[in-house]
Amino acid sequence: MGGSSGRRRSAAAPHAVRQIIRTSLGGSGVRIRLSNLFGTAPLKIGPVHVAAHASGSAIQPETDHAVTFGGKATVTIAKGADALSDPVTFSVHALEELAVSLYLPVRTGASTVHVVGTQTAFITPAGDATVATMFPAGATSSNRFFLTDVEVAASATASAIVAVGDSITDGDRSTQDQNARWPDALAARLQADPALRSIAVVNAGISGNRILNNGFGPSALARFERDALSKPHVRWILLLEGINDIGVADASMTPEDEVSAQQVIDGMKICGATLTPFGGAPRPYQSVAGETKRRAVNAWIRTAGAFDAVVDFEQVTRDPAHPDRFLPAFDSGDHLHPSDAGYKAMAASIDLRLFTPGELRVR
Repeated sequence: MGGSSGRRRSAAAPHAVRQIIRTSLGGSGVRIRLSNLFGTAPLKIGPVHVAAHASGSAIQPETDHAVTFGGKATVTIAKGADALSDPVTFSVHALEELAVSLYLPVRTGASTVHVVGTQTAFITPAGDATVATMFPAGATSSNRFFLTDVEVAASATASAIVAVGDSITDGDRSTQDQNARWPDALAARLQADPALRSIAVVNAGISGNRILNNGFGPSALARFERDALSKPHVRWILLLEGINDIGVADASMTPEDEVSAQQVIDGMKICGATLTPFGGAPRPYQSVAGETKRRAVNAWIRTAGAFDAVVDFEQVTRDPAHPDRFLPAFDSGDHLHPSDAGYKAMAASIDLRLFTPGELRVR
């Protein structure tokens, strides 16, 4: 798991939050990163616990472990900062769901929130419930709060693919609580290949994200160092960005938003994933100008020779009879985001030889 959160939201306190995440690698322990990137004041959190997830809000109590920060059960994170926990000795399996429980003893004020968590978070005002097997009744949310990374202590040969993108990488419109994003499906494919099981997949998608300009979270250029290059053992980066730059440009919100295809091209010279179709999507996405730009960007991705490799997500998801649209089976219904089947097809289209030692590496 990875990617910085992208919103502020006020929260009451005291309360506890239990969030479910799925690892891509197994290992002998974990570390957890909590963020106050968008906070406006110091943030106090703790106690914090991690355990294997059972179902719903429940954990497997025999696996529960306290998480410490500098040996302490609580941590105060300065505004704009984050905190990485001490290592927790904890046997983790690949593709296993973990529950991370946080207690917030005081009002948090403006909070760091990842809006499209696509996973149910459980919230209770019933005090410190971090060790409860079944979380007390309260509210639920599809957001993620404060939790930005879960690092697994894997083998010395482990490496990582970081998927940098927008809502399509974030998994928007995929089925809640099913780990049906395309990076999840890619992680499952890697685990199914004995030669590639030491490769993690870090999802650094933020819905609404753009390459060139801030909006829903910092731009891809602004957050690239933090959300991609700084991840442990990163060896490959897969970038799927640009649809929101095009869509917002056609809405002409401000002069800065009116970007051209060439500006998008100049801003994404790293690894190429072609932009998926969005014909039929609500404005500002569907327009003749937007489709022209999308095709120009995809042509450049395929032919410019600027990348170590190209992943052609458009080719696998488009309807041959209507190339500006998704195949019906791959359309979530909004004509902009893939369905679960579409996300799975995207992951299946990636040539795993890219991640084989000695083969091409996307830098």
